Amino acid sequence: MPLRPPPDDADPIRRLIAVMARLRDPDGGCPWDLAQDIGDIAPYTIEEAYEVADAIEREDWAALEGELGDLLFQVVYYAQFGRERAQFDFDTIAASCAEKMIARHPHVFAVAETRDAAAQTTAWEMQKAAERAAKAAAAGETPSVLDDLPLGLPAATRALKLQRRAARVGFDWRDAAEIFDKLREELAEAEAAAASGDDAAIADELGDLLFVCVNLCRRYDVDPETALRGCNAKFERRFRDMETRLAADGAKMEDAGLERLERLWAAAKEKERS
Repeated sequence: MPLRPPPDDADPIRRLIAVMARLRDPDGGCPWDLAQDIGDIAPYTIEEAYEVADAIEREDWAALEGELGDLLFQVVYYAQFGRERAQFDFDTIAASCAEKMIARHPHVFAVAETRDAAAQTTAWEMQKAAERAAKAAAAGETPSVLDDLPLGLPAATRALKLQRRAARVGFDWRDAAEIFDKLREELAEAEAAAASGDDAAIADELGDLLFVCVNLCRRYDVDPETALRGCNAKFERRFRDMETRLAADGAKMEDAGLERLERLWAAAKEKERS
């Protein structure tokens, strides 16, 4: 007899867990879900997290509820894999998360001094550093301030986190002027690499250039992913404005010519300023 989810009035989390178990039930479950392995859904998890961020950025609160549900389902999916392998389940995931949060907030859950936000940030980082050191010691490895930065993070976000970690131990620029100097240096090196025609050197130098740009974002407390998303949105608005203007004249973009396109781009920019 195949598994059935509990009735609608059951605890919502338990109902969702049961729905997931039913999807993975070899006796009548979903063929697609049964074909998945734990690594197969990782890209979907990243996609769902971005969709949550997108809904927040657009302040679409109705959509946010659904996107958060989709993200929660990813956690339930991993919990099902863990249960099938007898490694972990939703309850152990939730329990370990709760214990970790309690340990990292002694000022809330234990007798401790009152902290302001800055002091709490410092204490939080010290606690995480201690956890990283304990993890490295258990593995017989030398701990690093750069430990536990996931490779799957977006490159700009990971660059920002690497730089922040390095800055905490004193490896940082003294002021923004030095970063602008380095930016100009890396730009010159990128130009030289482009002139050489060496594809590997071009990619390497452009990577260095982007890394310095992220450092500049960090200096001015700008999230590089947010800044680039804003730039993408701005480009899209202006490009669509160009398309609309051309369509009104019965023209196609591919036939307009670069000079006309540049005039339309300038007009779109001016429209946003006015």
